[in-house]
Amino acid sequence: MSSVPRRVTFVGIGAIGLPMAEQLLGAGFEVTGVDPFPTQREKAAAQGITAEATAASAASADVVVCMVATPEQLRTATMNDDDGLLRQMRSGSVLLVMSTVGPSAVREAAAAAPAGVRVLDVPVTGGVARAVTGELKLFASGSPEALEYVRPVLDALGAVIDCGTEIGQGQSYKAVNQLLCSVHIVAAAEALALAKELGLDQERVLSAVSGGAGGSWMLSDRGPRMLEGLDAEVTSTVGIFVKDSTLVKDVAEEVGLDVPLLLAARDRYLAAVDAGHERRDDSQVIQTYAR
Repeated sequence: MSSVPRRVTFVGIGAIGLPMAEQLLGAGFEVTGVDPFPTQREKAAAQGITAEATAASAASADVVVCMVATPEQLRTATMNDDDGLLRQMRSGSVLLVMSTVGPSAVREAAAAAPAGVRVLDVPVTGGVARAVTGELKLFASGSPEALEYVRPVLDALGAVIDCGTEIGQGQSYKAVNQLLCSVHIVAAAEALALAKELGLDQERVLSAVSGGAGGSWMLSDRGPRMLEGLDAEVTSTVGIFVKDSTLVKDVAEEVGLDVPLLLAARDRYLAAVDAGHERRDDSQVIQTYAR
């Protein structure tokens, strides 16, 4: 393992992955972005990032970041028999799983890693807004030695939160985080929908309550976009919260915990998908309250 990582392959340069890759490029790393969609590769190239459709660069990378959407995509990206990342990566390199995929999926990837390849569990939170500024929170778990090696990479992306040495603990922290996010977005939507039904000016109500005891980060962040309506800028989709709330549900079921608030929120995201809003900003879950 070289003393300082320089070459980074970033798999998944989508809405949040691309600004993360840009942060790494700005920090002086040699970054290659990987994405199957030509549009995303073109966006990366416009920012000076070398882009490829498949992760050939992983064979020479010091660090490979995996920022895919689902556990199934992680398995395909890392363990595919023909071109899986773990088959390509060289001894001494580190795979950073930064997606929200749940404890089981990341443990599976770690167990499949060949000798000499380290896997770290580092899901992120903060959304596109904080990815752009390099202020994400990184729920990191795994080998302290490997974490120290990739510290320059992580520091370029945001603040590292030590979640322990066991792979999967970072994902567990993220599951708790996503339960709160899922519920808080729907709570904000329901509150603003109530304001409308009471005949109140929603913008004035949002301003009045967002800084008080009933406020939340999600109310302050998503509230304005809820009031913009369906044309609101997309920073995180309804579909992402269907995926994440389902993932949290599954994690809770594995430990036998009843999560009625999470399930109620998930029902709202599913209703928004049924109404055709899957690719809209997640704030548009408020549309499920329209009459």
